[in-house]
Amino acid sequence: MRKHGRLLLIAISCIALLSFSMIPKQHPTQSGDNTLSAAEKKAGWKMLFDGKSTDGWRPYKNKPSDGWEVVNGEIHCKEQGVQHRADLITKEKYGDFELSLDWKVGKAANSGIIYLANEEHDASYESGPEYQLIDDNGYPDKLEDWQKSGSYYAMYPPARLVSKPAGEYNHTVIKVKGKHVEHWLNGVKVVDFESGTPEWFALKEKSKWKDIKDWGQAKEGYICLQDHGGGVWFRNIKIRKL
Repeated sequence: MRKHGRLLLIAISCIALLSFSMIPKQHPTQSGDNTLSAAEKKAGWKMLFDGKSTDGWRPYKNKPSDGWEVVNGEIHCKEQGVQHRADLITKEKYGDFELSLDWKVGKAANSGIIYLANEEHDASYESGPEYQLIDDNGYPDKLEDWQKSGSYYAMYPPARLVSKPAGEYNHTVIKVKGKHVEHWLNGVKVVDFESGTPEWFALKEKSKWKDIKDWGQAKEGYICLQDHGGGVWFRNIKIRKL
């Protein structure tokens, strides 16, 4: 009886193991994407992207645009099949704020986040400063330091180059409090300065913005995701007023 009992126990164990192996495996999900934690809500954070739609956004100057889509919880600026390109901007203006988001670029792609922007110019980057997003290692042309990821484009280069390779997500934080501006990239503060100072105006006079009188001087404006030919993805876009 003991022998038969052991054989029965082994048979039952084999059946149980086989049954377990036939249960479909549960793949891990990116829980928490495009959502706020209780602590973030308490701290005043607000989602600018719900992961499903572009509610809260519109094309710059309401231009025709078919370059943006929402896929797999990401805002994607398409590379091909686009007839009308336009930056995607928030419907609401922001002054003192902290903006947090994740982004990645495709091979050789170039884009940016424009902030404190207005619609008094042909392009958003002619009105407000740009946090540069680019494939630092794979871009076909030689890049100046002020053109690299994290820079205050055409003005302040990043203190360190800490962007990830094309196809990998980066984390960006932009802080604006009065005249104080900070750019963070992957946990590193790469730009830190005061706008409107003699140093700032001296840099502006040497830059491509020298003939645009009001460039970068607004106290509030729109947040813009730049359509520079596509190949950029965004997620977890959130903001809080300071």
